[in-house]
Amino acid sequence: MTVVKSTLPEPARRVAGDALQSTLVDLLGLSLIGKQAHWNIVGPRFRSIHLQLDEVVSLARAHADTVAERSSALGLPPDGRPETIAAAYTLPGPKDGWVRDTEVVQVIADALGSAIERLRERIDATAEPDPVTQDLLITITGDLEKQRWMFDAENWPPGD
Repeated sequence: MTVVKSTLPEPARRVAGDALQSTLVDLLGLSLIGKQAHWNIVGPRFRSIHLQLDEVVSLARAHADTVAERSSALGLPPDGRPETIAAAYTLPGPKDGWVRDTEVVQVIADALGSAIERLRERIDATAEPDPVTQDLLITITGDLEKQRWMFDAENWPPGD
């Protein structure tokens, strides 16, 4: 059943829909691992990283909502159910239990880096079929790159 009719041709809609659903999974998963790290971080930089994690979570949740609404606008029901996220999420996440501040910084930087790589692939894939979706993915990538830069800066100098 299609409630919303898209103006995109079906092949373009499929490409955009796949890119949006994969991005939704990454963003919702990123918000979950961000909160997991937020609750379990320990170490001398607890407070600053704890607050920085809230920024990542808020950003991921806001972008997830925009991505889901774009999918709906194309007549494709977004799937953010917990079982969908659990089955499809592949980005790195923190270990169970308390996590040292330096480990949190690395895990989040790695997760952001992986999400950015995947987004860049989706940007390329949606360039021709749906520039509107591509534009949305470009915006998300820029925001995640800013967050990754901030976490990378926490690891300076490398090897500490």
